[in-house]
Amino acid sequence: MNPAPFAPLTGPIGFYPVVPNARWVQRLLDWGVRTIQLRIKAADHEDAEDIAWEVRTAVAAGRGVPGAQVFINDHWQLALEYGAYGVHLGQEDLDTADISALREAGLRLGLSTHTPAELARAKAVQPSYLAIGPVYPTTLKVMPYEPVGLERLKLWVKDAAPCPAVAIGGISLALMEGVIACGVDGVAVVSAVTLAADPEQAAREGLRLAGS
Repeated sequence: MNPAPFAPLTGPIGFYPVVPNARWVQRLLDWGVRTIQLRIKAADHEDAEDIAWEVRTAVAAGRGVPGAQVFINDHWQLALEYGAYGVHLGQEDLDTADISALREAGLRLGLSTHTPAELARAKAVQPSYLAIGPVYPTTLKVMPYEPVGLERLKLWVKDAAPCPAVAIGGISLALMEGVIACGVDGVAVVSAVTLAADPEQAAREGLRLAGS
């Protein structure tokens, strides 16, 4: 018996920055970005209370903006506790997270995939979206997977259907148009905004490119 699908997204994904703290979440919301992921680096927040504060603050920021879709990476227990819009999990989390509790609570779920086998496994969960990557080489995170590239991205997006697909990994603003042409529903960026000389300008350009 197949599990019930996760709640669908309430808006388009489009431009999807992944940021390290709640302050970035609020800044991006102020600049018009509506889909954001809070990915807390363990090295930056070793204190459990700090992590809880970041998650709680990010969730509250999203709730204060109509149409906001704020996802919490990894910390699914805190996401449940604070009533987050959604969570984003990796493949390894499928073995440990309480997927049923997340589904029953009405949270949206995004899952990372890096290979056709992972894509099939994640699709069976019927998440709210599937992330495919890394599309390009990335220096921010050591990846045990080779880059997907645009040709395979096109094929995997078709395999993900009808689940929305998000491209992630090494995507700069200059590369976004080529990625979007592969049929993805969203483009996740990590450094394109947070390391930009003018983050607000970068965010607005990302929104323009993604048509969101």
